[in-house]
Amino acid sequence: MTDRAPARLAATRADPDAAPAHAPPLFAKDAHGGLLLGGEPATALASRIGTPLYAVDARMVRERVTHVRKLLPDGVRLHYAIKANPMPDLLHLLAPLVDGFDIASAGELQLALDAGHRGADLGFAGPGKRDDELREAIGAGAVVNVESPGELARLAAIAQDSGRRALAALRINPDFELRQSGMRMGGGAQVFGIDAEQVPEVLAAWPSGLDFAGFHIYAGSQNLNGDQVADALRRSHALCARLASSAPAAPQVFNLGGGLGIPYFAGEQRIDTAPIASAIASIAAAHRHAFPDTALVLEMGRYLVGEAGVFLTRVLDRKRSRGREFLVCDGGMHQHLAASGNFGQVIRRDYPVWLARDLRAEPNTAFTVCGPLCTPLDVLAREALLPDDVQPGDVLAIGQSGAYGASASPAAFLSHPAAGQLLV
Repeated sequence: MTDRAPARLAATRADPDAAPAHAPPLFAKDAHGGLLLGGEPATALASRIGTPLYAVDARMVRERVTHVRKLLPDGVRLHYAIKANPMPDLLHLLAPLVDGFDIASAGELQLALDAGHRGADLGFAGPGKRDDELREAIGAGAVVNVESPGELARLAAIAQDSGRRALAALRINPDFELRQSGMRMGGGAQVFGIDAEQVPEVLAAWPSGLDFAGFHIYAGSQNLNGDQVADALRRSHALCARLASSAPAAPQVFNLGGGLGIPYFAGEQRIDTAPIASAIASIAAAHRHAFPDTALVLEMGRYLVGEAGVFLTRVLDRKRSRGREFLVCDGGMHQHLAASGNFGQVIRRDYPVWLARDLRAEPNTAFTVCGPLCTPLDVLAREALLPDDVQPGDVLAIGQSGAYGASASPAAFLSHPAAGQLLV
């Protein structure tokens, strides 16, 4: 084991205060403590379908959407950000549960159309939309969230050439940040959106042929502080309301983004949504009075699906090297880049890793969990605490894998097979 392993081993269930642990899994268990996915043992699912495999529990997705709906007053719309997980079966599950989809490519536009949402139910964001993507968005009637004056001019020219009016909203780069977020996408200099102080000038020169739709703000993502998210939502709505006075027409929509995160790493707690519910209630009350004909939208991706998914991978080999225990698995960073720490982590930390056949077994040994690739980067966990009796043939489950999994990974690297994906 590594020199750090003894300290980590103290952080078992016998001594819960010795060191922070991962947030407990929300999945159901069978009578033997085995992980259940869609009512089926994960080990049986892995044998029936094969590994590596992403499995998303439909029940958990429904429950999370229901929880979010309870936070939202009547009239506040909920959109799902397809980038979090574009699996078609998942989109068909979500389509009747949400009010629209947020997309970021022509490919995602087609997925949204296939799942049954179209027109103004779709918000198309992204700082680098190609002309053909803008043309397809116009054809679908989607709201194009314009990210620069140059893009606005291109959209107007394409709309004129096509003989159709386009529905355009301005994405705003706010003059504040969503503090304590894992990824900041607003405040300061950004590739995303038009700086708030530039927006009145852009609105004053609104091109003919474009219908003004409203405003879109997405200040940041993966935030676990409910007070910070609540504050950002309040400030986002106030900014939209202030800029509306300069608009060429009454806004049809204020999209305030989201930013709610999930706990990935040891010591992180699930976000307290009570402050967010309070903020949305006050925002919605003021909004109904000032903008009765303007839709109020929140968009979420990771928060709706992230904790509902696991990555199942089978142990191929167990070995010991100079005091460290290694588990070599059939799934690796090419299939789950985020778990390897190569998708936005600055300080490498482990996702939760469980022995699928028994979630209750005492985690008393630290393992380095590796994939099959011939690169030292192919490490899915460096100090995963697991039962000492893990052996080749066992199935490991990596939690928090329902978002930014297969579609965010370099699947072609070394030409291994792609991971399976399944909604259960």
